[in-house]
Amino acid sequence: MLRMGALALCLCAIPLATPALADTIANPVAAFSGLDKITGRITTFDVYVNETVQFGALQITPRACYTRPPTETQRTSVFVEVDQVSLRGTVERVFTGWMFADSPALNAIDHAVYDIWLMDCKQQSDVPPPDQPAAAPDTPVPAEPPAEGQPDDRG
Repeated sequence: MLRMGALALCLCAIPLATPALADTIANPVAAFSGLDKITGRITTFDVYVNETVQFGALQITPRACYTRPPTETQRTSVFVEVDQVSLRGTVERVFTGWMFADSPALNAIDHAVYDIWLMDCKQQSDVPPPDQPAAAPDTPVPAEPPAEGQPDDRG
């Protein structure tokens, strides 16, 4: 009977001994790098989740971008859809799946001309979100036209 009680106590303590994993952090921006194999040019670009951007003949649409808290082993992953646009304008899905920043070759996009890999997931970007138009920083705001009968001194 005493052994049963000790065994039950040990079994109850097992869940307390395992470290608790924190929830993953959902990020609104995925940061990618892309290589054009013909020109040798590497481009880095940010894409908002559920936004589609064009890189060469490829259209990249991240659907989810996750990181872990800084207190845990870092794991950055994105679920992405990649389509290829032909010269005739037809679109063909060439990749759907998870990409991992720490293992770019694990689920890489196998394309003859372009390589794309995940760099990071971010909470914000210098690129404006797709629902907000970009405003040029030095563009003056046009003044309202003068009221009828007022002189027009706008130049």
